[in-house]
Amino acid sequence: MKERTRLDQQIGGVKHAEQTLKDNVDFIALGEEEGDPEVVAEAERVLENLKAEVERRQLESMLSGEADSCDAYLQVNAGAGGTEAQDWADMILRMYIRWAEQHGHKVSLLEKSDGEEAGLKSATIRIEGENAYGWLKAETGVHRLVRISPFDSSARRHTSFASVSVSPVVDESIEIEIEDKDLRIDTYRSQGAGGQHVNTTDSAVRITHIPTGIVAACQSERSQHQNRAHAMALLKARLYEEELRKREEEQARIHGEKTDIGWGHQIRSYVLHPYQMVKDARTGVETTASQAVLDGDLDMFLEASLAHRLSTGGAESGGKD
Repeated sequence: MKERTRLDQQIGGVKHAEQTLKDNVDFIALGEEEGDPEVVAEAERVLENLKAEVERRQLESMLSGEADSCDAYLQVNAGAGGTEAQDWADMILRMYIRWAEQHGHKVSLLEKSDGEEAGLKSATIRIEGENAYGWLKAETGVHRLVRISPFDSSARRHTSFASVSVSPVVDESIEIEIEDKDLRIDTYRSQGAGGQHVNTTDSAVRITHIPTGIVAACQSERSQHQNRAHAMALLKARLYEEELRKREEEQARIHGEKTDIGWGHQIRSYVLHPYQMVKDARTGVETTASQAVLDGDLDMFLEASLAHRLSTGGAESGGKD
């Protein structure tokens, strides 16, 4: 049913675009015939908007990787730098939540570790929506902020870093084998407002996959059993994402291409002082509307990253196995 709904939406979108094109071409002809420039101008405006929509749908049609249609887990970690870096991590998390909400996606907070004074040390959210992973997968990497720090009494300029990791929510049709002997499971007390049930029991769960060192944690539920199930699902997603990353690196190696995948790669800079600019290091796309980007206006970067990955022959762009 999920696949049928997706296909119905895609077909409906194409039919709508075709009808809109036909109607407005007719309006332009009618307006010119009757000498009504307002009708012509309005039809041309609609066609300009249609062009942008069709270009976006063209990109979406290329989201054919085996995990692209999945929901996404997104984790943010503050870099070194104390409160300033932790505040930046909080800003990054807010940016992705705003983007998801603007696209009608559902956002759930799975785990959050607050900073000492402000911001956060780490947080993990789940974003549920069509092609959520396909759009966000290229966001994995290091994000750099340059600004006058509100936490510096001397008002000096600071550079802060936060890392983002995106993993697909693994579909039940994808089997991930994990042996119990490879797991270390720890329970701890959840962070939360004073007096909440989560704050009084060791309900939070952290699972470590010993062979890879990959860690997944969840503290959003009241029940330790529920948190363990969510943490295990997140662990499977990260193991699967790691396998996809290895495949892409291998394909790049075979074709003699340099790959920019990995935690150490700085993918985007956000400059708030001495000028306003957000620039993507991989695609060269930039904008001076820094606040709009931090409020979730990320589509120009996501679309450019997807087009860039497709043009360089990413492992997942070839379709489903």
